[in-house]
Amino acid sequence: MDWTIPDDVQQFVTDLDAFIDREIAPLEAKHPQFFDHRREYARTDWERDGFPKQEWRELLLEARRRSDAAGFFRFPLPQALGGNDGSNLAMAVVREHLLTRGSGLHFPHADEASVVANLPLALVLHEYGTDEQREQYLEPLIRGDLEIAFGLTEPGHGSDATYLETTARRDGDDWIINGAKRFNSLVDCSEVDLVFARTSGQAGKADGITAFLVPTNAPGFSVPFNHWTFNMPSDHSEVHLDDVRVPVGAVVGEVGRGLDCAQLFVHENRIRQAASSLGAAQYCIDESVRYAQERVVFGKPLHEHQGIQWQLVELQTDAELIRNTIYKTAAMMDELGKTAVTDKVAMVNLRSNQLACRAADRAIQIHGGVGYSRHKQFEHIYRHHRRYRITEGTDELQLRRIASRMFDFSSPR
Repeated sequence: MDWTIPDDVQQFVTDLDAFIDREIAPLEAKHPQFFDHRREYARTDWERDGFPKQEWRELLLEARRRSDAAGFFRFPLPQALGGNDGSNLAMAVVREHLLTRGSGLHFPHADEASVVANLPLALVLHEYGTDEQREQYLEPLIRGDLEIAFGLTEPGHGSDATYLETTARRDGDDWIINGAKRFNSLVDCSEVDLVFARTSGQAGKADGITAFLVPTNAPGFSVPFNHWTFNMPSDHSEVHLDDVRVPVGAVVGEVGRGLDCAQLFVHENRIRQAASSLGAAQYCIDESVRYAQERVVFGKPLHEHQGIQWQLVELQTDAELIRNTIYKTAAMMDELGKTAVTDKVAMVNLRSNQLACRAADRAIQIHGGVGYSRHKQFEHIYRHHRRYRITEGTDELQLRRIASRMFDFSSPR
């Protein structure tokens, strides 16, 4: 195996850094309240149930527009969508690098906003959408002119997505949807919600679940409240669907095969989450190494105390092992297909997300009182990456996925 990063990917990262320094960093500097110790307060609309402030979303959109105009934002998207067909390996390198820079407008840690697109729903529509759906939604979604929410998780069901209680029944040329969704991302600012509902089949079976594009202003579609979370602002709402009527043209993909859309969504996200968490961990390690060389305690530099050395050596060793496995797994995804190495994607997702949390925790400890303060990024990094151990499949679900490959759970018994 060739372990070198392709020259074109290295050049892309170099050019991306120059763009961030030239256009994004000065834009960030004009809005310090969103990035210093006030960041959570400034970004959150506390009077509107904890949703992101409009001013914050507008700043993220401006950064996105600049990146798109400069030719960076669409890098991972297919050429048909104006992208560069960026590989999984390339995106692993890019995402790790962005996070190694620390939190900023280039990747603010509060959500999935980034100067390089992470738009799995664009890929879902490109792969499974009808011509009419692609025409109506794809380009506006990529430009940021509209958002599409994602409604899979339910009050009674999280990781067990095949047990959905939300149902849809056919009524002439329409479908009528009833049920509830929890942690429905982006629903407060989206025109449509990708809602998954059972249309046939048995509980616990993937067959029979269908994906629908549901207008958020449809009669019967309501948002009773927004969940306040460990990391604020939050865009994870509770949604109720009471006799919501949508046309047959609202179905994405095949009727009864909606979880194909969900699988494409999470597979794109899991390897990128792993790379992001690795970058965040490396940032925490690097900052701690720098501080340990500057800080003097008991008459000598902090890094000369073996208790500090060993903590950082352990973290750096884990980071290097995870880095190599992420790159290998991403390369295998490019060669063999996303689902062919699903167990290895689960492995790096599990270990990298855990590493980010451990590295942030150790950075707080090594920096002492100032590390615990919001004047450093470590608490912000911890809270964001702690979410990654739940959102695209819990730690336990990743372990189950690894075990299913080891013990061939899918084979007939």
